[in-house]
Amino acid sequence: MPAINETHDVFLRSWVESANEAGCDFPIQNLPFGVFRRKGTNEDFRGGIAIGHEILDLKAASNVGALSGIAARAALQCAQSTLNSLFVMGPQAWSALRLALSQALREGSAHADKLRACMIAQADAEHAMPVSVGDYTDFYASIHHATHVGKLFRPDNPLLPNYKWVPIAYHGRGSSIGVTGADFHRPVGQTMPPNAEKPSFGPCKRLDYEFEVGIYIGGGNELGSRVPLTEAENHVFGLCLLNDWSARDVQAWEYQPLGPFLAKSFATTVSPWIVTLEALAPYRMAWTRSESDPQPLPYLDSAENRSAGAIDIQLEALLQTEKMLKSEQPPAHLSRTSFKHAYWTIAQMVAHHTVNGCNLNPGDLFGSGTQSGPGPGEQGSLLEVSNGGKQPLKLANGETRTFLEDGDRVIFRGWCERRGFARVGFGECSATVLPALPHS
Repeated sequence: MPAINETHDVFLRSWVESANEAGCDFPIQNLPFGVFRRKGTNEDFRGGIAIGHEILDLKAASNVGALSGIAARAALQCAQSTLNSLFVMGPQAWSALRLALSQALREGSAHADKLRACMIAQADAEHAMPVSVGDYTDFYASIHHATHVGKLFRPDNPLLPNYKWVPIAYHGRGSSIGVTGADFHRPVGQTMPPNAEKPSFGPCKRLDYEFEVGIYIGGGNELGSRVPLTEAENHVFGLCLLNDWSARDVQAWEYQPLGPFLAKSFATTVSPWIVTLEALAPYRMAWTRSESDPQPLPYLDSAENRSAGAIDIQLEALLQTEKMLKSEQPPAHLSRTSFKHAYWTIAQMVAHHTVNGCNLNPGDLFGSGTQSGPGPGEQGSLLEVSNGGKQPLKLANGETRTFLEDGDRVIFRGWCERRGFARVGFGECSATVLPALPHS
């Protein structure tokens, strides 16, 4: 588990002035990784880090001699169109690069003049997927979401017997994951209308968002081996925000007996920046399990996981309808919760995923499952907000929603705050629902 070190010092300031602004998502204490190029060009995508309103081109930084040793070698791996090669280098290289970048970007750095020429404004950049995702696994790690949804279908028994014993997950579709701004068409599929004798085919009518935390696997493990809980976080590079869009009506018809298929595989959206686990070290919290609940089996339990396995990431969902956009109205707040409420930790997800000998690979992606909190206003999906579509949500401009309509833009934001440390943000995860393509 990464420790707090000099890179987290709240008093650090950068010569990149915008990084010192109050409320900035990307202060010098953050330094998240992504892949970018100048907007509207045919340049190759390459790796960079966000600092204030700027992006530091890591290939250019290497070329001007601002980095040395293992940090320089790690930065060169970011010259490619994905960060997979950086992931392969492991935690020592990731940490060395973070420290070197922190030192190079601080006020008074001898490399400031060299690195100014390696910056481009975030407003002038476009993003691609930061990694080549080989496999995508979606967990179900919020007991509050599982309970809310379970009550809609099984009021007397919302949680299935295995939920409190085993981290539930299913294998998702890696090919349809896109980065913020990759808008998508409303999916079509089979649904079973109420009281109908046969299913119908057409556009999904109950399209929903799911607010999740994305978890990027750094180092993998050999097929047939397992990753112990105490080593699990050494295999995680960092986190992002993730929207695992869901066609609820398609899912209701197809999920029995095997689970989600077309209802999930049409689109998943991730934020462009990956916040490293090391950057999140100050926001760790004790992970607790109620004494009345089953305690984890030994392979899912450790003193370290209990003392600091949770992370307090504030999560906010917003909606901007097409009408709001045309009238230049800001997006409407939908909900806010924290990742600290997750029933299973990141380390437990990794340990469980590999306990049967399953091999993870650098660049694999986990979704945490929809993150909902215990209180009102903390729901991570419209299915919960609208009570299964029975209670429309009234927006400030008079519009209502039970599920998403064409032209709706869903926006996720995430950040960490703690007294004595800098605010660290994730940027935005967003995409717009386009009309369904013509179908026969």
